[in-house]
Amino acid sequence: MTSRQTIDLQYGSKSLTLELPEQATVLTVEDPPRRIDADRFSRDLDHFLDRHPLDLTDAAVVVADKTRLCEYDRYLPVLIHALEKSGADERRLTFYIAYGTHPRQSDATCRRIYGEAYDRCRFVHHDCSRKELFRQTGNTPGGTAVYRLNSLERASAVITFGAISHHYFAGYGGGRKLLFPGLGYRGAIYHNHALFLERAAGRLAPGCRAGALAGNPLAEDLAAVDAFAPADLAIHGLLNSRGRVCDLMVGRGRDHFQDACQRHGRCFERSVDSRYDRVVASCGGFPKDINFIQSHKALHNAAEFVRDGGELILLAECRDGIGSETFLPWFKRGGWDNAFKALARHYVGNGGTALAMMAKTSRIRIHLVTRLARNDLTAINCRALSPREVPRQLDDGAGSLAVIPNASMLVGVAPTAGS
Repeated sequence: MTSRQTIDLQYGSKSLTLELPEQATVLTVEDPPRRIDADRFSRDLDHFLDRHPLDLTDAAVVVADKTRLCEYDRYLPVLIHALEKSGADERRLTFYIAYGTHPRQSDATCRRIYGEAYDRCRFVHHDCSRKELFRQTGNTPGGTAVYRLNSLERASAVITFGAISHHYFAGYGGGRKLLFPGLGYRGAIYHNHALFLERAAGRLAPGCRAGALAGNPLAEDLAAVDAFAPADLAIHGLLNSRGRVCDLMVGRGRDHFQDACQRHGRCFERSVDSRYDRVVASCGGFPKDINFIQSHKALHNAAEFVRDGGELILLAECRDGIGSETFLPWFKRGGWDNAFKALARHYVGNGGTALAMMAKTSRIRIHLVTRLARNDLTAINCRALSPREVPRQLDDGAGSLAVIPNASMLVGVAPTAGS
């Protein structure tokens, strides 16, 4: 009798227990050590503000939305107190929620995420579509128009506070991305995202990949935008695989951001020395699988470990559905070539995600354990599996098998030369 191993995979706010063959490979991440608490964060802030005095009379603090949590309810009060000790007045602090092109959150959601700060301080819900709120300050070498919020230009100091993460085509998320695209103008955001397309070759730009900053045209464009008006203070959260904050790096500048990315990468990047016939993966549960657009990041990561013609089973609840009104229409354009040409002519939100999805379904078979509607799954060329069908699907298959408990965090990278 073949011995079995048991593993729990997160699905939304619940979990699915699977029995796996003993020879199955479980691909895990290495969580960063926990070195932060409220007292340590307060001391680090005091130390920075002593060495780098800021005019905090009308300071702006930029935070992420519900898709990129950073234990704000616990640490925003610490930040506010530290700023007050250095001259800020809580009544004149303004918090900006960096939605990018994401929809506005409800007040109830904001109170849950940001805690008491949401009612104590002024919060601005960013709207990327209102061009009258912006002023153009220049252009990047990549041709992206640099727009700055008028109200942010009037701030005496700008502080960003968010978690560092991998991003499947921008290299890394968090950090400078809180200002742009987080507080960007929609047209400029789309121009930047369109650098994901290598128009002359009719393909997705190979340099646009998770973990890559150098040689990534989109990431380099983000750096050029940031150089126009970088944050005066940047707080980079390093999270573990369960979404808990392990460190809060206090500093500023490009080197500070790159150091945070490198620390994150050392924990969550793994060399893809070989690919597997089948991969079973979880996004890591809520909020990483809150909708398909967010779940796609885990899907993209997990697919890197699947051989051509292989099979991926992904647990992605998607309680909020697709998460974008601009994603599914790309699948009605008659295939990759038509979609690519249309997107190259006029980039629209999540078009690059649609093309990336088409590329994966042309290479591997994808099954989703999800709450998405069946017609949506059919549109994106995926098959639905119920939780009860997953064990049977595994037993029916043959060949090598890998399991990824937190695919939103684990990024496969090409093995280094000579390894």
